[in-house]
Amino acid sequence: VISDYSPVISVHSSVISDYSPVISVHSSVISDYSPVISVCGHCKKLAPEFETAAKRLKGIVTLAKVDCTTNTEVCGRFGVNGYPTLKIFRNGEESSSYDGPRSADGIVDYMKKQAGPDSVSLHNEKDLETFINHFDASVVGVFESSDSPQLVEFLKGANLMRDKFRFAHTTDLQLGLRYDLPSEGVLLFRPPRLASMFEESVVPHRGPFSVTALRRFIRDNIYGICPHMTKENNDQLRKRDLLTAYYDLDYLHNPKGSNYWRNRVMKVASQYSSRGLLFSVANRKDFEDELEEDYGLGTSEGSEVPFVTIRNRAGHKYSMREEFTRDGKSLERFLEDYFADRLKRYIKSEPVPANNNGPVKVVVADTFEEIVNDPEKDVLIEFYAPWCGHCKKLEPKYTELGQELSGDPSIVIAKMDATANDVPLGYDVQGFPTIYFVPAGRKDEPKRYEVIWFFKGSLGNIELLNHKYSA
Repeated sequence: VISDYSPVISVHSSVISDYSPVISVHSSVISDYSPVISVCGHCKKLAPEFETAAKRLKGIVTLAKVDCTTNTEVCGRFGVNGYPTLKIFRNGEESSSYDGPRSADGIVDYMKKQAGPDSVSLHNEKDLETFINHFDASVVGVFESSDSPQLVEFLKGANLMRDKFRFAHTTDLQLGLRYDLPSEGVLLFRPPRLASMFEESVVPHRGPFSVTALRRFIRDNIYGICPHMTKENNDQLRKRDLLTAYYDLDYLHNPKGSNYWRNRVMKVASQYSSRGLLFSVANRKDFEDELEEDYGLGTSEGSEVPFVTIRNRAGHKYSMREEFTRDGKSLERFLEDYFADRLKRYIKSEPVPANNNGPVKVVVADTFEEIVNDPEKDVLIEFYAPWCGHCKKLEPKYTELGQELSGDPSIVIAKMDATANDVPLGYDVQGFPTIYFVPAGRKDEPKRYEVIWFFKGSLGNIELLNHKYSA
């Protein structure tokens, strides 16, 4: 059933027989399994992006949606147990789960890669120029013939990595000679918009390779010294220690102006590229909320010069408070202080409460070490959100538990607003409420507890605090 007002196909149990023909006709279909939008915050956020992507992908990839609150048979068949769940279908069969970006641009880019072949066949120089003249990087294999064993290996790699990178291949060795590749091999072309005097635009891989070696070659070279971080690739980039310069970057309308500041970052980055820190540039507007939320950068603080941050793999955050100078000297000083461990970490924290004598101690980021990591105290810490209904339901029982145990000086019942304070490393808080028990003498071994225990009865749940004695 196709809605009159939506480009997204709605699938209903009453017409489930129509579903298989729909996904069989198209080479790729992405399906969104969601409950009624009003009861799912993540679904509500995804909905307009999904609709926009469907309009832009019309005729290329079909986007469909299923309301799992009324179509339980469909959702059960495909093992849907969380919302929203997105899956990709090919030729009438489920192909894989969708684990790409959730923005319209990201969905469009991801699914266009899924819709085409694993690797595009290039026949001449014009084909090559057209393929590499793209917003993203390009990986091109050059082979002697269509039955080359290395081409077979390349196509296997393209199939496995097509959702992240663009692949093409040719059996014309002359196309490789232009890039100093006299025999079979692989050429990695960085995006033309990011061409810079500080690094090569084309990186060759000569000689035999395996799928693993191809993956490693791409991983080590795809981003170069200073990639453009976007909402679509930021999760991948942040797997490494990352410095980012945020400014009014716009490669579509102002590529020259965008590269003005990037070149200044790259000049400095080239001096530190062997120190294990990746550099990047990003559009300040794309990450405006994050800058304010994670680094305390108010909207009024923005200027034409870049705002620079470092976020490492441990989640530690640093910001350069000195203004970025055009000669790059301020950035050099910032980096020297970072590598010398002289920088103070930025920690988002609420003010320390003036009165904290209640049965449940209020913890903020600035007092987490003092209260939760007190080596002589057993601490039960609840991470909550002020708007969370389950947290409000838990509150009276949690307070009751604090009152019951208030006479034991070795036990602390505590809570922290995880939306207003940075959650320390070692605590996985994906939803609310999340509760951890942090035993005395073993502060590096916090143990997560199921919240359901608190809803089943009352103070019998105090037993969970004695878990350390039987562990």
